[in-house]
Amino acid sequence: MQHPDRSETPAADEAVSPGFPGSGRRVLISGASRGLGRAVAEAFAANGDRVAVHYGSRRRDAEATVACLAGDGHVLLGADLADPRQTADLADAAAEALGGLDVLVNNAAVNTPHPPATTDYGDWCAAWRRHVDVNLLGTANLSHAAARHMITRGAGGRIVNIGSRGAFRGEPDHPAYGATKAAVHALGQSLAVALAPHGIAVTSVAPGFIDTERVTHRLTGPEGEAIRAQSPYGRVATPEEVAAAVLWLASPQAGWSAGAVLDLNGASHLRT
Repeated sequence: MQHPDRSETPAADEAVSPGFPGSGRRVLISGASRGLGRAVAEAFAANGDRVAVHYGSRRRDAEATVACLAGDGHVLLGADLADPRQTADLADAAAEALGGLDVLVNNAAVNTPHPPATTDYGDWCAAWRRHVDVNLLGTANLSHAAARHMITRGAGGRIVNIGSRGAFRGEPDHPAYGATKAAVHALGQSLAVALAPHGIAVTSVAPGFIDTERVTHRLTGPEGEAIRAQSPYGRVATPEEVAAAVLWLASPQAGWSAGAVLDLNGASHLRT
């Protein structure tokens, strides 16, 4: 893990409300090397916040993310979120580099296909282990580590989890992804109740398809038209649309949204 030079520490906020800042915050975004994570980092940086950009293996892409961010004071941090020790070290390094933590966005996730009817049992077990380790346990562990910093500082904070429409609609070729994202939604609601007394609001978003590098091959391939037709708008989301919702959920005005799971799928799946 890269530990950057310590940045100048801003003055601590005086109170949870209205003292929780609307800009100038210290923000850790996991899985921010490209795609949605990069768009979220850009949104916070444009808001005047300083961002710790985390990457798992795509260091070059993460460096490009940091280079494109508005403002200064942003940092680059690498860690394998399947490793609990590295995950805790990531939160510590972000807090040290930024002078504290105000916001955590849990965006990092793996999503590899493993259709049950055609996947070898060994590959099936490996896929589930990796999805649970990164998507669920990585999110839980990083949330715990970041919350400890927020609680110690005593000025509240925000945690926003990136879940998925697949938690509700089903993921037949990616069942471990759908299941772990459903667990992330449940985790976020439990944390929302547990951390509210400390002024920490925890929320989740549940996006549908987003036009990122990860799904470009599907959107430009034979199934692209059918994917876009899932929404009555006839398209999929842009990363910037989802990032705007994340930025709002992390704002002082969104504190009463604690525990919410916000659907962002262009009416492609309506929950009842």
